[in-house]
Order: sequence, then C-alpha cells, then structure tokens
Amino acid sequence: MTTRTFRVTVRGVFDGLSAEQRAELLSRAAEHDVLRAAFTPEGHLSYDITARPAFTFRFQDTGEEEEDILAATERAEEAAGAWLTERGYGYKNLRSSAEDLSQAPLSKRQRRAAAQRQD
Repeated sequence: MTTRTFRVTVRGVFDGLSAEQRAELLSRAAEHDVLRAAFTPEGHLSYDITARPAFTFRFQDTGEEEEDILAATERAEEAAGAWLTERGYGYKNLRSSAEDLSQAPLSKRQRRAAAQRQD
C-alpha cells in the first residue's frame, strides 16, 4: 500500500495573554516568522503578534488510507492545543484544514517532468 502525505494547518487566535506572555511571544517572533513556515511532523508555529493575535501551526503527517487524514487532523489539533496549554497561552477558535498531497494537482513543472519520464 502507498503511504500518503498529509499537510494539516491549524489556525487560531491567542486569547487573554498577559503582558509577560505577549512579551515572550514578541521576543521569539523571529523563529516563528511566516517566512520560515514549514510543514513538519512536530508542527511549526508562525505568528505576527504585532499585527494581530492570530497563529498558524503547520503539521505534516502520513497515512495509508484516504480516511487517515481525519486522524491526522485530530492529532494536529491536539498537538497545537497541547503546545499552547503547556506554555499557558490562552487561545480560541481553533480550526483546521488538511490536504492529501496524493490528491493535489500537479504544477506545470511537475506535469512536464512526469511527461518526460514517460518518454
């Protein structure tokens, strides 16, 4: 059976941050910059607390069946919530979206490379 790769994005909003928590997030903003965002198994957090209190976690997971994307999404939401809770950051409005990369349309470059391999 083929292994499928899933990309799960968990979004939310920081809620009720203290001045100390906000300062901590600001001090670590460079390592959580959206320009460094990546889908990783452990999850990558990005935010710009100076612009708005929203955050995004990006997770990469795998499965063998199409239905495994539901479990991957649940794991991602739980991991994001646990990360925030462990650090005492309040949050609200968690929502997720997931993509099965085996179902994603190919870009022009990928289609061209696939066509060349078939020749």
